[in-house]
Amino acid sequence: MSDAVLTETDGAVLVITINRPEAKNAVNASVAQGIGAALDEFDGRKDLSVAVITGAGGTFCSGMDLKAFLKGEFPFVEGRGFAGIVERPPAKPIIAAIEGYALAGGCEVALSCDMVVASREAKFGLPEPKRGLVAAAGGLMRLPQRIPYHIAMEIALTGDFYGAERMAELGFVNRLVEPGGALAGAKELALKIAENAPLALAGTKQIIVESPKWPAGEIWQRQNEISGPIFASKDAQEGPAAFAEKRKPQWKGE
Repeated sequence: MSDAVLTETDGAVLVITINRPEAKNAVNASVAQGIGAALDEFDGRKDLSVAVITGAGGTFCSGMDLKAFLKGEFPFVEGRGFAGIVERPPAKPIIAAIEGYALAGGCEVALSCDMVVASREAKFGLPEPKRGLVAAAGGLMRLPQRIPYHIAMEIALTGDFYGAERMAELGFVNRLVEPGGALAGAKELALKIAENAPLALAGTKQIIVESPKWPAGEIWQRQNEISGPIFASKDAQEGPAAFAEKRKPQWKGE
């Protein structure tokens, strides 16, 4: 793993930290490769159920490293896209823990996540038009799915910054915390989620993400294709058994 991206585990939770505070955690090729590698590991390990992505030094991510871009460096990972996440987020739940700025590509990384925990002082925005660019890392497609259309259009066209409290009012942010508390708040949420069965978590996310695109006549069939193997899993036997025996379940991810 590159020094530009750090990882650590806390039980079934993987914490991914963008570690370029001197550049406000701008995404260069090393960051993209580091995040992509961390997500590959996350998806491949049965003992990890939830991920948290954050930034070092009081800033989440200021977007693409424009200086590196001007030198011909492209912060993309094949199969995962910009920052190693936007085109193919992990199959399991992931939470963004946001302090400071989540701007441009940084906001698009947050949009690639399933939940957002943010400091009350955090700022969000898609300022690409101010630089002659377009928010092409998923921002223009995902933002109208997260908040009302007219507000999404305003954010995308003005390029202005919007505070975390306003974004929470719009449903973009799950939980607001005091400054400096985003990572702790996100880990608290992640650990709560990670108490549940890992196969059930991944399957639940898959159905929520994919079902809006399913043809109306196929929704039950497609849901059953995902949920059926989960109901037949060892964890589906362990859950009811633990409930009946009044003990904590021991999940195997099988």
